[in-house]
Amino acid sequence: MSTTVVPSQAEVDPAVWPGIAGVPSGPRNRIAATVAEKIFATAVNTLELRVIYDDGTILGKPGGGPRPEMRIHRPADFYARLGDNGLIGLGESYMAKDWTASDLTDVIEVFAARAAHLVPVPLQKLRGLYLPKPPRRERNSTANTRSNISRHYDLSNDLFALFLDSTMSYSSALFDATGKDLLQVEWGALAAAQQRKIDRLLDQVNVRQGTRLLEIGTGWGELALRAAARGATVVSVTLSSEQKELAEQRIREAGYADRVQVELKDYRLVEGQYDAVVSVEMIEAVGYEFWAVYFQTIDRLLAPGGRVAVQAITLPHERMMATRRTYTWIHKYIFPGGFIPSVRAIEDVTDRYTSLRVRERLSMGDHYAQTLRLWEERFLARHEEVAALGFDETFERMWQFYLCYSRAGFQAGYLDVQQLVFDRRP
Repeated sequence: MSTTVVPSQAEVDPAVWPGIAGVPSGPRNRIAATVAEKIFATAVNTLELRVIYDDGTILGKPGGGPRPEMRIHRPADFYARLGDNGLIGLGESYMAKDWTASDLTDVIEVFAARAAHLVPVPLQKLRGLYLPKPPRRERNSTANTRSNISRHYDLSNDLFALFLDSTMSYSSALFDATGKDLLQVEWGALAAAQQRKIDRLLDQVNVRQGTRLLEIGTGWGELALRAAARGATVVSVTLSSEQKELAEQRIREAGYADRVQVELKDYRLVEGQYDAVVSVEMIEAVGYEFWAVYFQTIDRLLAPGGRVAVQAITLPHERMMATRRTYTWIHKYIFPGGFIPSVRAIEDVTDRYTSLRVRERLSMGDHYAQTLRLWEERFLARHEEVAALGFDETFERMWQFYLCYSRAGFQAGYLDVQQLVFDRRP
């Protein structure tokens, strides 16, 4: 006779994680939980997924071969969270150990592949009435943006160093592989793939000796370093004090302090003229209502004959429009104030508000899936070091959910990442 050990919630600190330590309750929540259970069961019965309760109950389409398994340990808590906050509750219930998975990415990928169809259409039209809206304090105004950025990027340079490669690049790499070979890339290939991504961006905007380059979003300095090595002078702006500190240290150690200036500054406040502008996965933090300002700022700063390269995570346009006013688990726990654009939205904004035009696009979604796989493997392997930095188990489960949630989106094709090149040619 076998028994199932239900994961404990005892380690969840209510002072740090009040929304995880506590479970929604009350008459309204009981109704919402009942509805959520019915929607979830109906959806699961259309998916290539097996859901197993600890009492042996199984949900899922009959028949078929092996499928990812989701095991629900505390169904009452799971549906209470799901009913209270929709997909935010799905992530929170994982953080609380209400459910576990045979392979977390595989389970989330099943949901991601059918994201537009999981909730019945009539209820989708009512999402604005029952789902939380983005709080105004997370709107990416000049007053709020630094706080939004700090909540993620100022967590700890040491934390990011545990799972990033030696380039400290926190964006999609570009591997020297395609198709099935891409699925086999290993940790040792990541640093070179990150540099390949950066070099392609610099090539596309003709960065060379004497180029005046503006980088919007410093990261930890790798792009500025590689541009300086080509002889460019670089102004790089960030709102993360932690990133600025480490980027400047790396730049000094490489001997390029005379060529690179890192400023703690909102992109909207930058002045000057630049031959090239590069921004890697920063537009996602700009916010839907500020995209026009973002590109107008770039347009204003770009010298005649200059070029722009933007690496951007993207959504299909229809999903972007359907979710643009939705508050998600990613907003609440990972990237407050963020929003992912579509390629169409970028082209529409630049056509309408600027003289910039998209001249080239490279899709790299499969490469991001493998980048995230390597980060996840590295992060999970450094459990003791993460704990030694003061991050508890709930944080680790949150971070694992974030990495797997993101990878699942790219594997399912729900997300993509693009390198877009702009100029002003008629």
